[in-house]
Amino acid sequence: MINKTVANVKEALEGVKDGMTFMLGGFGLCGIPENAIDELVRLGVKDITCISNNAGVDDFGLGLLLQKHQIKKMISSYVGENDEFERQMLSGELEVELTPQGTLAEKCRAAQAGFPAFYTPAGYGTEVAEGKETREFDGKMYVLEPAFKADFSFVKAWKGDEAGNLIFKGTARNFNPCMCGAATITVAEVEELLPAGSLDPNEIHIPGIFVQRIFQGKSFEKRIERRTVRQKK
Repeated sequence: MINKTVANVKEALEGVKDGMTFMLGGFGLCGIPENAIDELVRLGVKDITCISNNAGVDDFGLGLLLQKHQIKKMISSYVGENDEFERQMLSGELEVELTPQGTLAEKCRAAQAGFPAFYTPAGYGTEVAEGKETREFDGKMYVLEPAFKADFSFVKAWKGDEAGNLIFKGTARNFNPCMCGAATITVAEVEELLPAGSLDPNEIHIPGIFVQRIFQGKSFEKRIERRTVRQKK
């Protein structure tokens, strides 16, 4: 059995350079690769393109990279709760490509599956379709969307084994699984790293063939993006 375990996050991010394109899993602040993001901040890489559903909040997640102006371009589905993201976008400091959420996920999945592009009805007749090929199928118009190309995918899983097999939990399954194998190198940080063969094959969401490096994450904060509680009566 191939062992894909690396000792720590520093080793996991070996080869990261300025100007690269990164995929980062998670939904809001749920299931984000916290350790990988912190290491990107520490490394100080700049002029990077980040493909992620959103950019976290001002002081956590991808917001940490935005604070230091390390991100040149964000490809995401919405601005979310990040005021700095909004400010940089409106001021022109940050290049932003807003993409329909389903299209964003499918562009990752297409890259994972080896498809160069796909047709989708989402965005036809809007700015999303400007400059792109369109085609009619059964009387309905579709937009040709290219698959993403990325240097690294950084994902976070609940459990993983030394062979790179992964199990995700809850909302963390939204974008993390489709980003595995969608870049040249996929790095998985996990809450629990187990010996190969420990996971029930019927419970594995992503097989190890889609993962190149895996490590045991540390000190996960698991923040809540917007905490809402019911008022006492």
